[in-house]
Amino acid sequence: MIVTADAPGTQMLNSFFTRVAESHIKTGHLYLTFPDGSAASVGDGTGGRVAIRITDSRTVRRMCINPELALGEAFMEGTLIVDAGSIYDFLELLFRNTSVTRLNGVPRLLRAAFGAFNRLTGYNSVARSKSNVAHHYDLNGELYRLFLDSDSQYSCGYFEDARASLEAAQLAKKRHLAAKMALLPGQRVLDIGSGWGGLGLYLAAHFDAQVDGVTLSQEQFGVSNARARAAGLNGNVSFDLKDYRDITQRYDRIVSVGMFEHVGRRSYAEFFAKVHDLLTEDGVMLLHYIGQTGQPSHTNPWILKYIFPGGHMPALSEVLPVIERHGLVVTDLEVLRLHYAETLRDWRQNFMARRDEAVVLYDERFARMWEFYLAASETAFRHQGLVVHQIQLARRQDAVPLTRDYIGQAEARLRDSEVSQRAVGTDDVPAGEAKQMA
Repeated sequence: MIVTADAPGTQMLNSFFTRVAESHIKTGHLYLTFPDGSAASVGDGTGGRVAIRITDSRTVRRMCINPELALGEAFMEGTLIVDAGSIYDFLELLFRNTSVTRLNGVPRLLRAAFGAFNRLTGYNSVARSKSNVAHHYDLNGELYRLFLDSDSQYSCGYFEDARASLEAAQLAKKRHLAAKMALLPGQRVLDIGSGWGGLGLYLAAHFDAQVDGVTLSQEQFGVSNARARAAGLNGNVSFDLKDYRDITQRYDRIVSVGMFEHVGRRSYAEFFAKVHDLLTEDGVMLLHYIGQTGQPSHTNPWILKYIFPGGHMPALSEVLPVIERHGLVVTDLEVLRLHYAETLRDWRQNFMARRDEAVVLYDERFARMWEFYLAASETAFRHQGLVVHQIQLARRQDAVPLTRDYIGQAEARLRDSEVSQRAVGTDDVPAGEAKQMA
C-alpha cells in the first residue's frame, strides 16, 4: 500500500520502486518513506517493523536500476536512513525474502551482464593481487583490533558449541585445521595468505613445524614477523612479503585460509598447478575459503568496489573440475554452513560497541561502510547460500588415514597441548601487542 503526498514528477518513480519492493518482499514489515514525503508499507506486517527513509530522488532511481550497488552506497552517503530497526534488520528482512535466482526486471539483467563481465576479467596478476590486498588488509591495523579476537583471526571461526565465545571459536578453528592437515612434528609447512600470523605460530608451537608464511599485505607482514620474534618462534616461523606464484621450494603441508577468494576465477588453474608443484609426493594441502551452495554467481558489486576488489566466492562446480585437471586428489571435503554467520555476528557486535573509535580512525562515512559490510556479510551467510568449503588435497590417495577418526584424535591431543602451554605461559603474543612492537 502506498500513501502519496503532493510531489509532482516523483510519484511514478516512487510507485515503481514500491512495486519492485512488493514483488520481492512477501513476509515481514517494511515501511518506506520517499523524498517527497510519500510512504509505502511492504510485506505481510509480521515481525518487527523496519522503516527506511530515502532522502533524494537520485537514490530512488539508482536503487530501482542497480540495487546491489546503490543500496550500500546510499547507506554510506546518508541518503538511505534507517528510522526503525537497524541496517542489519533491514538487510536481514531483504535477504530473507530474496535470493540471486529471484531477482527480476532490470536488476536481474544487470546481474547477468555483470556476471558475464566478471567471467571475462577474473584474472588477478601479481601486481593486481597486491593492489587488491592492499585495498583491504593495509588499512590502519587498529581498525581490526576493534572487532577481531586477540589473535586477529580474520576468517571463519569453528563453533564446536553454539554458545562458544569468539576467542574459543577461533582457537577451535586453528585446532580443526591443524588436525585435518595430518601434520607430523618437524614437517615443513607453507601458509599461503598467512594474515597476522596466528595459524603459523600455532603450528610451530604445537608441532615444532617449520612454517613459511606468505602475504601480500605490508601491514600483516610487519605484524606477523614481530609476533614470531616476540614469541621466540622466529627460528621456526618466517613470514615473507611474496606472491605464492614466486615460491619454488616444496613442502610437506600447505594450508591456505581465506586467501582463495582473492585468487580470481580465471586464476584457478594457475593456483592448483602451483599447489601440485609445491607439494611433496606424500604432501597434503588444506584449502579453506568462502564458497556458495548453489550455482555459480558473481560477487556483489558493492563488495567488489568497496571491500574486496577482485574477489570471488566460488561454487564447488567451479573448483573441483580444476583440481581434477591438475593431478590432485580430493581426500576430504567439509562444508561449514552457519559458522561464518556466527563469527560475523560477534564481529558486528564488537564493531558496533566501538564504532565511535572507527569514526576517529577514519570518518563517519567509513564507519557506515564497515557497518554495512559486516551486516550484509552476516545476513548473506544466513540467507543467501554462502558457506565455507574446507577441501583437503593430496597428490596420492594414501597420503592421509583411511577414516576421519584421526581428526578428532588430533584435536583431543591439541586441546591437551593448549592447556599445557597456557600453564607454562608460552602462548604467543597477541597481534595487537605485536603491532606496537613492530
